[in-house]
Amino acid sequence: MRILVIGSGAREHAIVLALAGGPAGEPTGHELHAAPGNPGIAALARLHALDPMDPVAVGDLAARLEVDLVVVGPEGPLVAGAADAVRAAGIPCFGPSAEAAVLEGSKAFAKDVMAAAGVPTAMAHVCTTPDELADALDAFGAPYVVKDDGLAAGKGVVVTSDRDEAVAHGEACLRQGSQVVVEEFLDGPEVSLFCLSDGATVVPLAPAQDFKRALDDDQGPNTGGMGAYSPLPWAPSGLVDEVVARVAQPTVDEMRRRGTPFVGVLYCGLALTGRGVRVVEFNARFGDPETQVVLARLASPLAEELLAAATGRLEERPRLRWHPDAAVTVVVAAHGYPAGVRSGDPITGVDEAAAVPGVHVLHAGTASVDDVLVSSGGRVLSVVGRGADIEAARAAAYAGVERIALEGSHHRGDIAARMPAL
Repeated sequence: MRILVIGSGAREHAIVLALAGGPAGEPTGHELHAAPGNPGIAALARLHALDPMDPVAVGDLAARLEVDLVVVGPEGPLVAGAADAVRAAGIPCFGPSAEAAVLEGSKAFAKDVMAAAGVPTAMAHVCTTPDELADALDAFGAPYVVKDDGLAAGKGVVVTSDRDEAVAHGEACLRQGSQVVVEEFLDGPEVSLFCLSDGATVVPLAPAQDFKRALDDDQGPNTGGMGAYSPLPWAPSGLVDEVVARVAQPTVDEMRRRGTPFVGVLYCGLALTGRGVRVVEFNARFGDPETQVVLARLASPLAEELLAAATGRLEERPRLRWHPDAAVTVVVAAHGYPAGVRSGDPITGVDEAAAVPGVHVLHAGTASVDDVLVSSGGRVLSVVGRGADIEAARAAAYAGVERIALEGSHHRGDIAARMPAL
């Protein structure tokens, strides 16, 4: 199969690696292409210079390469219509249309869909003025949850007990022309569950948990994610079936009823509250860094699953198979992340990290300059460790991190260190 993956982050590196056979699997023989890709992906796929936010360019490249499948990784190109352009070229695409991707592109729209589908979620007010923002904050009280309605790369949410901070974030979003969604605070641990959808059938992957805050003990600002692990030994039995029945399937059914069938990954961000499962957010693509651990555990052939979703044949696929081991990923972030990020610092030790048993390294914000690997973004590398259990996988991941040198970098030291108590 000839496959084109759109994107350049660690998520896309994880997808390409899984399509190639996984960190320790047999090579699949697929012909892999990526645009624009990164230095890590270049070891597995042929790279093509491309602006992924240009749907026409995405569709033209897919047609020129005569690929059998396109996988669109990031949310921006999906909201911009990349999947529509690929389908217009007559090529199967794993990723929702621009209309369906609004499920991530607008939190207000997602709330409307969930209300129509009877999906349990946090109560919310959609605000368009500072006065509405103030009223909503007072209605819910602290802790305040304030969300930019649009795409914000995982950093558009502020959760704080400081009302001034909540007001400042909300008003900043309003000044940029966005609506603001103010929600009730949801207690309990969070869970990420990816569900493949072909517009009708829903197939869940393994759940994971990620870590959004920049610093240990969930301190510091929100980021795109500093690490993740899977499986979740503490999660209630039957959780995945419950989420499919109460969240994913009703949402996919509602999207189809509206004439905008959802094809791709429905990312269900969940809180396990004292009142039961509640949706924190939907995303319209694989999450980063959860993808890095979930796909590391997948034993079923990823290409066949994604093609089945893209062509409406998920119900024909056998039940997914999983490796019994655990996976933990730790993100190595650049100096200043998530605020003013410094780029261009040399990176060493990647090969040494990958030589640690059970470890592989996924590139995100990297570039090759005069054959020297340097940082080029906020989240630079994802170091993934696999082991017989969470503790062993965690030890492997941190052993890999210790071998990497990047001046001014930082990482959390407590990824998967403590399990929630339910």
